Amino acid sequence: MSRLPIRLRMTAAFALTMAVVLAASGLFLYIRLGDHLMTALDHDLRLRAQDLAAVVSDPRASLSLDTSTRLIERGESYAQLLSPDGRVLDGTRPLGRKPLLDARRLEAARQAPIYLDKSSVPGLDESSRLLATAVGPRVLVVGATLQDRAETLGSFRDELVIAGPIALVLASGIGYLLAGLSLRQVERMRRRAAEISAETADERLPVPPTGDEIQRLGETLNEMLDRLEAALEREREFVADAGHELRTPLALLRTELELALRQTDSPEELREAVFRSSQEVERLSQLAEDLLLIARSDRGRLPLRKESLEVDELFRSVCARVQWRAESEGKAVEAGGSGGLRVVGDRLRLEQALTNLVDNALRYGGDRIELAAAIVNGAVELHVRDNGPGLPDGFQERAFERFARADAARSRGGAGLGLAIVRRIAEAHGGTANAGARDSAGADIWISLPA
Repeated sequence: MSRLPIRLRMTAAFALTMAVVLAASGLFLYIRLGDHLMTALDHDLRLRAQDLAAVVSDPRASLSLDTSTRLIERGESYAQLLSPDGRVLDGTRPLGRKPLLDARRLEAARQAPIYLDKSSVPGLDESSRLLATAVGPRVLVVGATLQDRAETLGSFRDELVIAGPIALVLASGIGYLLAGLSLRQVERMRRRAAEISAETADERLPVPPTGDEIQRLGETLNEMLDRLEAALEREREFVADAGHELRTPLALLRTELELALRQTDSPEELREAVFRSSQEVERLSQLAEDLLLIARSDRGRLPLRKESLEVDELFRSVCARVQWRAESEGKAVEAGGSGGLRVVGDRLRLEQALTNLVDNALRYGGDRIELAAAIVNGAVELHVRDNGPGLPDGFQERAFERFARADAARSRGGAGLGLAIVRRIAEAHGGTANAGARDSAGADIWISLPA
C-alpha cells in the first residue's frame, strides 16, 4: 500500500470504510425489518385469536367450516381448539387430530397467552408462529406460516446485495474525485517547488485560500523559502565580501613579490620585501581563520571547552597579549578589578573575543583602553572602553555584522570580522554582544554572559 499513490490509498481507505458502514447499515436494517415483521405478525395473530374466540363460543360454529369470515387463509394460517386435557376439539382441515401444544405449554397457555415458533406443523412443511390463549377452560391456538416474512426478508436481502455494491462503487468514485480535487493544490505546489532553484529563489508556492491544512502547508513552506532565500542572500554577500577582502592582500602580496624579483638590488631591500610579504601572508592566514570560525558558528558547530573562569585572570591574560602593541603605539591598556566575578566559558574563545575588542579600540579609539566587569540583571558584562571619538552615528546597529566597517572605503586595515566573531562567541556561550557610547567620550563595547 505504501507504494501506491496517495490518491489511490485515500480511495481504498474510503472504500473500505464505506463497505464496513454499508454492511453494518444493511445488517441493522435487515434485523430491524425482521423484528418489525414479527411484531406485525404477532399483532395479526392476536387480532385473529380475538375474532376466533367469539366464533368457537358458538356451539354451532366449526373452525374447519369457517371460511366466510376469512379469518383462516388456506396454506398460510390455521387454528386449533384444545380441551383442558389436551385433546383436539376442533381445528382447520390440514392439522388433523394431532395437538399443537404439549402438556407443559398447554398449562402455560391457560395461565397467560404465549407465543412460540414451530419448525413444522401437521399438513404444513413450513415454519410457523403460534399464539395460544385460553377461551374459558379450553385453549385456542392460532398460527400462521412465516413464509411471507421470509419472502419479504429475502427480497430485501437481494436488494441490499444489488444496491450495496453499486452504492460502494459510486461512493468510491466520488471519493476518488474528491481526493483528486484535494490533492490538485498539492500537485500545483509540487510542480512549482520543482521549478524553484538558487537562480529563482524569490519565487513562492501557490497557496489556495481554502483555510484548511493545504493552505497552512503552503504558508509554512513559503515561510521556509523566505528563510532559505535570506540565508542564501547572506551566503552570497558573505562570499562576495570574503572575495573582496581576500583580493586586496593577495594583490599586495603579488606586487611585493614581483618587486622583489625585479627591483631589489640589495639584501636589505629583499628582506624588506619579504617582511612586507610575510605581513600580508599573516593577514591572509588570520582572515581565513576568521572566516572558518564564522562558518562553523553559522552551522551551530562552534567548539567550546567550558570551565569556570575568573574574570580578573581573563583580563590579565588579554592585557599581556596586547601590551607590546599598545606600548609600540603609545597607548595604555588597563584592567579594572572585577570583585571576584566568575563566568563559565571557553578560555581561548573568550580571550579571543576580548582581544578583538581591544584590537578595535587600539585601531580606532583613543590612547586609553579600559577593561571592566559588572553584574547587570543577573548577567556578567565584560566591557572594553576607550576615550576615542566613539562609534559613528548609525553604526551601532550594524557594528556586529560580517564585514561591517565604519569607514566605507575600507582603508584603515582589518577585514570587518572582529566584532562579528565577538558576537558569535558570545552567542555560543548563551550571551550577547552590544555596543554603545560612554557617558563622556569614546566607545563602550561589551559581552554579556550568564553569571
